[in-house]
Amino acid sequence: MLSRTADHLFWMARYTERAENTARMLDVNYQSALLPQSTEVAILGWQGLLSISELLPAYTAQHGEVTPAKVLDFMVKDPSNPSSIVACLQAARENARAVRGALNTEAWEIQNQTWLEVNRLIASGALERDPAHFFEWVKFRSHLSRGVTVGTMLQDEALHFMRLGTFLERADNTARLLDVKFHAVQSDFMGAATAQDQDHDFYHWSAILLSVSGFETYRKVYRDVITPERVAELLILRADMPRSLHACMKEVLGNLDMLGSSQSAETQRHAGRLLAHLKFARIDEILTHGLHAYLTQFLERVNDLGARISRDFLVPSAV
Repeated sequence: MLSRTADHLFWMARYTERAENTARMLDVNYQSALLPQSTEVAILGWQGLLSISELLPAYTAQHGEVTPAKVLDFMVKDPSNPSSIVACLQAARENARAVRGALNTEAWEIQNQTWLEVNRLIASGALERDPAHFFEWVKFRSHLSRGVTVGTMLQDEALHFMRLGTFLERADNTARLLDVKFHAVQSDFMGAATAQDQDHDFYHWSAILLSVSGFETYRKVYRDVITPERVAELLILRADMPRSLHACMKEVLGNLDMLGSSQSAETQRHAGRLLAHLKFARIDEILTHGLHAYLTQFLERVNDLGARISRDFLVPSAV
């Protein structure tokens, strides 16, 4: 496959996944903001949302004070923000259009219809009327895109590059979400001391799980009260949790192996080492050495892996 074609497919999938991840975080933050809490705590939640995507400096330069309405506008509709939902869906559609011949009709029509429909929804004021419904629509379109490609496309290089993009983006997002949200807790990391802190902790950890569709999964796996340690274990080490770091890296390595050649052997080795660390790690060891340090290192290694994949398979960066 031509490297330029692979590049477009890879980034089409990444942008679609990024739009879904942004919708998930905005939806949970919007729902959490409806709970009884002080204005200061609510604003911290919106600031944390911007920090996850490394957009706080860009937002502050453009809007100044953090307010829920401005954050929603910036993260959903602002075309100058490359991580906004509208910008991601546009980029996904443009990448799909550039390689129309590599996609089947169903996969192309999903991307095209999503882009046309999101513009209609934005123009009609759907976001302002019911943000939660709008975010559910974005998530549904991402699920539809992923399901159509897996269910109808030939399982060749085109599909493997799309899957690579999807799971690299998902791993990056899950790590960022965990890192920022764990640091947002003001009470003692290993447990809340007061009843008020315990109530706050429950809603805080529940929000994290809901943002990755993991609340019901947590209940099924642990059948117990929600604790920080188990949330971290579920989203980092559980191979059967679809949005965990372990599950994402397992998919990344599997698709890399399908695309591998002598040129990419070192990239596959790096992906294998990263997966091995997740496969054989224990959550108590990770917490003892520091969750922030672990997730920071993971993000660095994932970014390095993305750069290696680009170098081995995709369009070379201009120097």
